[in-house]
Amino acid sequence: MEKKYSNKDITIVWKPDACIHSTKCWKGENGLLSVFNPSVKPWINAEGATIEEIIKRINNCPSGALSYYSNQEQTPQEIIETEQIVEVLSKGPLMVYGNLKIKNADGTEIQRNKVTAFCRCGQSTNKPFCDGSHVKTDFEG
Repeated sequence: MEKKYSNKDITIVWKPDACIHSTKCWKGENGLLSVFNPSVKPWINAEGATIEEIIKRINNCPSGALSYYSNQEQTPQEIIETEQIVEVLSKGPLMVYGNLKIKNADGTEIQRNKVTAFCRCGQSTNKPFCDGSHVKTDFEG
């Protein structure tokens, strides 16, 4: 499932099932509460900031649950040019930054760009991706 929120320039795409609720989109000094505010409905206000500010927050989404596309082009965001970086988060997922092709056990392939969060606690219902279950299980890895 995915939900879309648009302004005249871009459409923000949110995939709730992929979201790990890292709060990076709205919380802290890098958050953008004027656009991503879980206290209101709808929680995404595509008119709440400049396109550049919105894209910056979307690009920081660790799970890939947030993405965007230009309304003029009607195509998903382009693949980023970067090397892959792997980061182990204390008590959290394995973060992989960059462009990835993930091959599932059944042979299907998924393309992920930007940031992907992989489960380390073994409790995710969205394996191999993190769904935030490590928080509920007090994962210590």
